[in-house]
Amino acid sequence: MKRRSLLALPLAAPLLSAPALAQARYPDRPIRLIIPWPPGGSADSQLRSIGEIAGRALGQTVVIENRGGAGGTLHAVHLAREARPDGYTLGQMHLSVIRRPFLVRTPQWDATKDFTHIIGMTGWLFGVAVKADSPFQTFPEMIAYARANPGKLSFATSGIATSNHLAMEDLIARERIELTHVPFRGANEGVTAVLGGNVDMIADSSTWAGNVEAGQMRLLCVWSAERAPRFPNVPTLKELGYDMEVTSPYGVSGPPRMDPGVVKVLHDAMRDALMSQENTRVRAQFDMPLVYLNTEQYQDFVVRRAAYERDIVTRLGIRME
Repeated sequence: MKRRSLLALPLAAPLLSAPALAQARYPDRPIRLIIPWPPGGSADSQLRSIGEIAGRALGQTVVIENRGGAGGTLHAVHLAREARPDGYTLGQMHLSVIRRPFLVRTPQWDATKDFTHIIGMTGWLFGVAVKADSPFQTFPEMIAYARANPGKLSFATSGIATSNHLAMEDLIARERIELTHVPFRGANEGVTAVLGGNVDMIADSSTWAGNVEAGQMRLLCVWSAERAPRFPNVPTLKELGYDMEVTSPYGVSGPPRMDPGVVKVLHDAMRDALMSQENTRVRAQFDMPLVYLNTEQYQDFVVRRAAYERDIVTRLGIRME
């Protein structure tokens, strides 16, 4: 009887599934979150806040690693090909990572297959800003000058083939003007270049917002669907006659084949951090909209967006090689 009872115990006891076991054990050490831009920009600030808040809930430190360069895609190969799928290495997923395979002859990753997409979070407020002493008071004035002086004006972005760069190339093509593109590793570097008089304008995310509020820069237009609450006098592209809206939503992803249980733990912690008052304040500081997508929704978004990016790269004829 004793033998039979002992043998029956494992059958009677509840069995934990593999995802449940992963959830029970994870995390047991610090988590690394790679931000593919230099420190100080809007995405860096927002994701640092996410890491800090989520880390408190998870009981582990989320270590931020900045890897700026290659238009914000320097970290993608590491995530797709090198990092272990154990939930301890994560990175920002944004449209340049989804787009890049369509720009090069030999793609190094496929965003629809080579990552585990965890959560969609927010997007950028983009706009064109000039130094306060610039002669251009409005966006049409800048366009008119550029048309009369081909190639004389320059604009900064956070990298070649980023969403903001492609949007500017689209505007340039529509207006049949010539502007010189000056790519930087991040928007904060572009702001510095404009303030220093080295570049005429910046077409990028709202890292320029504080400088505009301080009177150091002038905002000529925003690329959102509606006017930005902090800059109610600045027109949108649509108001200026362009049927364009550019917000470039982003999220957080990890290496391929991550454990679903670990993904759920990360998603839930980051979702709560995203909705917190702390992170809401950070997003408001940069006028970043809430674009929350759960794991399944974000995976679906990446698949649909990849098809869109392939089409627009083909239409504009842009290549990086």
